Amino acid sequence: MHAQFNVPSTIIVAGGASQQLAAQAVRLGGRRALLVTDATMVATGLAARCAEQLVAANIPTTIFSDVQPDPTDRNVAAGLALLRREKCDLVIGLGGGSPMDAAKVIAVAATNDAPLRDFAGYHRIPKPGLPLVLIPTTAGTGSEVTKAAVITDTEREVKMMMLDAHLLANVALVDFELSLTMPASLTAHVGVDTLTHGIEAFVSRKANALTDPLAEQCIRLTAGNLLTAWAEPGNRPAREAMMLAACLGGMAFANSSVCLVHGMSRPIGAIFHLAHGLSNALLLPEITRWSLRGAVARYAQVARGVGAAPADAPDESAAAALPAYLETLNARLGIGRLRDFIKADATVFGQKLPAMAEAALASGSPQNNPVVPSADEIIDLYRKVW
Repeated sequence: MHAQFNVPSTIIVAGGASQQLAAQAVRLGGRRALLVTDATMVATGLAARCAEQLVAANIPTTIFSDVQPDPTDRNVAAGLALLRREKCDLVIGLGGGSPMDAAKVIAVAATNDAPLRDFAGYHRIPKPGLPLVLIPTTAGTGSEVTKAAVITDTEREVKMMMLDAHLLANVALVDFELSLTMPASLTAHVGVDTLTHGIEAFVSRKANALTDPLAEQCIRLTAGNLLTAWAEPGNRPAREAMMLAACLGGMAFANSSVCLVHGMSRPIGAIFHLAHGLSNALLLPEITRWSLRGAVARYAQVARGVGAAPADAPDESAAAALPAYLETLNARLGIGRLRDFIKADATVFGQKLPAMAEAALASGSPQNNPVVPSADEIIDLYRKVW
């Protein structure tokens, strides 16, 4: 077995962990901070509270909130320009996956003089970035603990997947209390995204002894708590379990790999601007059904872990029960079909499919799937989920 395992050197998991921001910023030697976030975090006042904490510790802080869902190279360029103008030497990412991914790439862009597209792919970032603290507010992406970031190249309409240990945060502050205000639809979408991370990390061709326990625990926690967190937003134990599941899932997939669901999800986001968690959720049942034959024993273990099959069910029948479980979960959470969420008709969608299939394969993720698809098979799968 060859396994490489990279996670942030400090991960603090606790209700109220975000109150440690100033102490951790001081420990990292930060003198001026750039807080990368989005309009929602500004509107809720959370961005201002984080900035006040830093200012009270004598770290002047500039808030950059122009990060859109599925961040773009333009968002990164704007954040980088502000960082340089304000002479910031510490980057903080606050929010869901989009602000955290933008913060990661701003931090490395500040120290590496190269166009962003040079960072796309595996291990393409030469130098470490500025010190980085990440604070997730959605229990979903796990971005706070991963060495990956996805930034849209606006000119080419392509999501650039960057994977490099230099993208890791120095500190991740995982505070479930920040997720208590998430609306039900977001809870659903990022929750199924978390489940996708756990499942793909576990069935990936790069799954290993270091990632398996994290992936399995992520899957179990999500299956046991997502519906409760969705139905009862103020349920603290369920919110805490989902935030932990997201963190565990992030550590798992960042060190094994995601697979075909993520590979097919990125082009949907790049072309039709559908949120990443939602497009993963829409793809998960059908892609699982198609991939089962490549890892029957592993999918069977997942099915038993979520309660889709009894503990003593044989592998074949246990694995076969998983897609229906995933479809039922989506239905209960109000996640329908792709055509319900995309602002395009079937003809426009059909015209984009060859380019989407190529982009999915180019991302590298489908090659780690239990069954590796051809471009034609990906096109067929897109049609099935439509």
